[in-house]
Amino acid sequence: MDLKLLDIEPTEAERVVVDLFTGMGRDQLLPALHAVNDRVGWISQGALNHICRVLHIPPAEAYGVASFYSLFSLTERPAKVVHVCVDLACQVNGAKSLCDRLTDELGPAGAKSGWLRSPCLGVCEKAPAALAFEAGEVAKEQLLAPTHAGEVIAVAAAGPSHVDGERAEVPQAGVPGLRLLKRVGVVDPESLDDYRATGGYAALRTALLLGPSGVIREVTDAKLTGRGGAAFPTGRKWDATARQPVRPHYLVCNADESEPGTFKDRLLMEGDPFAVIESMTIAGFAAGCSRGYLYLRGEYPRALHLLRNAISKARERNFLGENIMGHEGFSFDIEIRRGAGAYICGEETAIFNSIEGFRGEPRSKPPFPVEQGLFGKPTVVNNVETLVNVPVILTEGCEAYTRIGTEGSTGSKLFCLSGNVSRPGVYEVPFGTTLGELLDLAGGVPPGRELRAVLLGGAAGGFVRPDELDLPLTLEDARAAGTTLGSGVVLVLDDTADLGSFLLRIAAFFRDESCGQCVPCRIGTVRQEEALHRLVGKRPLSTSAQDLQLLREVGQVMRGSSICGLGQTAWNAIESALDRLGYAEEAAS
Repeated sequence: MDLKLLDIEPTEAERVVVDLFTGMGRDQLLPALHAVNDRVGWISQGALNHICRVLHIPPAEAYGVASFYSLFSLTERPAKVVHVCVDLACQVNGAKSLCDRLTDELGPAGAKSGWLRSPCLGVCEKAPAALAFEAGEVAKEQLLAPTHAGEVIAVAAAGPSHVDGERAEVPQAGVPGLRLLKRVGVVDPESLDDYRATGGYAALRTALLLGPSGVIREVTDAKLTGRGGAAFPTGRKWDATARQPVRPHYLVCNADESEPGTFKDRLLMEGDPFAVIESMTIAGFAAGCSRGYLYLRGEYPRALHLLRNAISKARERNFLGENIMGHEGFSFDIEIRRGAGAYICGEETAIFNSIEGFRGEPRSKPPFPVEQGLFGKPTVVNNVETLVNVPVILTEGCEAYTRIGTEGSTGSKLFCLSGNVSRPGVYEVPFGTTLGELLDLAGGVPPGRELRAVLLGGAAGGFVRPDELDLPLTLEDARAAGTTLGSGVVLVLDDTADLGSFLLRIAAFFRDESCGQCVPCRIGTVRQEEALHRLVGKRPLSTSAQDLQLLREVGQVMRGSSICGLGQTAWNAIESALDRLGYAEEAAS
């Protein structure tokens, strides 16, 4: 595609949807691209030209953004397409045989055959999974999970149905004592009245009585830490933002959970969307934010529908907007921004670039987001699970909250169990529960199988052996054991799992998802995958020892010099497989 405005005009359909953005700024680039993709199914040169004229963006920069996201196509493809997940949980639950059948029936993956291979779709508890999409005046999307070749073939021909009304489910639905999951699978997620009948918006009322500093004090005393992997103290982040004299302040809810094996935030948004909206409103009040952005994974159509409904109803009832709940001077509103398939946009500063209309590449820090974040203003960034802890703290009190869990890891934690496990799903347990106890809760591996390993923390995490199931699931114990809880992934592998292929998929994932901004990650992820291919295929450069040494050297360079967490953690799981699971000896034999 040429990077200049050529004499190519948009079609009438493309012109109509792009003209809706007339007079808007660059930050509307991602929504405009979504609008064209939803209407036509791909983004043509003429459509991109018209977007550039309307939003006053240089063509090369618009092309750089449009080509950054995996859910967009800059070459013509059918209006109907099915994205089939080939990532970790789906891989160990039949994705390969599913893709082989689709290849036989429809042809190789690609636009012509109507199906594409996809990274994790975030429905790992129902693997294997696929996402069907059909462009049109009203675009349709449907998650197929669990699915099979016959269903995918049928949907590829007929197109998806509209988002169905299936409720989010968790294995613990209705179990007494749950805090974060108490409404999921029990309360109608589309009913504001049902939400309020189960305690909804009591926490916001308490927050308005406490005042911003009182809310921050409660969250700080509760020792709430981030649940996305970094575990930064939430109260400190809010306080640092609130103290900034520059205005306005922004809140960003990071709902772009793209770590393979992670789906807890999706369950919260689908099962308790009003709690997400209330939690964002409390955070905005505490940190002095007048506007919030909920950055949602592009692969979550049901969550999008339910969150839009929640925001609309909250506005109608004065839980969003001007003078919320009659509190003079407190105004706050929320806008949803859809991602479009980019793992790196889960990094907090990459989200800023994506919202602002740039490529979703991480920024160098400092300055930190609390000083210069979204649009250069002080910004709070929290993920969904972190935020929904806040109403629990305010309604129960910080002292009651800290009695759950341990001294260093307070409260409860959501874990995403998938892979070779009898009852996959999201589980809520107190910090300090052992890994073995959590696996027992999920029924362990299927009957007749033996546990081989557990991947904690996802592709950026590390492996745990079967003899380490007494590991307490806390931040401090995981750190001491040389692993991480990360985003809460617990991906179980039994004795039928092909560890070599599993590691190759991790390496391919990081190579695909590297934004390419820094050399250590851009080159290192490629070299890492190449070396693993040689080891797994028993075709070393000279000896397996040489490839193992190369892997370690490349991994250390990525960890020590990459700009962001993607490159810094791309070596973690592979290193732990070599050292903790003994795969180095297996590969060398």
